[in-house]
Amino acid sequence: MNKESWEKSAERFFGRAALPEYGPFSLNEERLGLFGDISNQKVLDIGCGSGHSLQYMGNQGAKELWGVDLSTKQIETATKLLSNQQVKVSLVESPMEENPGLPSNYFDIAYSIYALGWTVDLRRTLSNIHNYLKPGGIFIFSWEHPIHDRLTYEESSFTFNKSYNIEGPEYNEAWHNSVIIHHRKLSTYINTLIESGFTIEKVLDDVELPDNKDSDNPSRWYSTQKAQLVPATFIIKAFKK
Repeated sequence: MNKESWEKSAERFFGRAALPEYGPFSLNEERLGLFGDISNQKVLDIGCGSGHSLQYMGNQGAKELWGVDLSTKQIETATKLLSNQQVKVSLVESPMEENPGLPSNYFDIAYSIYALGWTVDLRRTLSNIHNYLKPGGIFIFSWEHPIHDRLTYEESSFTFNKSYNIEGPEYNEAWHNSVIIHHRKLSTYINTLIESGFTIEKVLDDVELPDNKDSDNPSRWYSTQKAQLVPATFIIKAFKK
């Protein structure tokens, strides 16, 4: 169901949610510097989408660019976008829960920009990523903050209409109920990372608001009014021992 929806909607997300941006109302990589110097690094993008994050990594001097994505159309788009890169590019169409034959203990960096939350099996996905990384390799991901979609704008005010504590698969309102995404608490992401063998370095959910805080419609999925109340994005940096 999710794959079918992505094939229909891929063009709408061309270039969106890609490095150096981490997500709505979040500080970007140019401000945070979480990756550091990536010159000559082998990098893996989990949920690579249209390939714009990999393009950013290539422009920053990465040695090899690898990407995995569920969508055929996204892989085709990323292939075209990255065709002029002067380094090795390997793109694989695959669910992130499955290992499509990627090398073990190989990558210096793995990352996922607004994609990891699509997984239907977080533990298996994180175990795969841990396996792909070299000892000392880093993993950075961003995703919509799990408290964000608990809050809805109704009748001129924001209200909590869903439990933060109840986890599991849900139809997603932002996609007009055409996809299913698992709601997970922030602690679930943190604890599953630890259980998968990662050491966590940073957890960030800082909010950066535009200068004109009241310029948009508060009923939008990502509105400045909502961002004044709860973060839209969280970022975690971890590494493999």
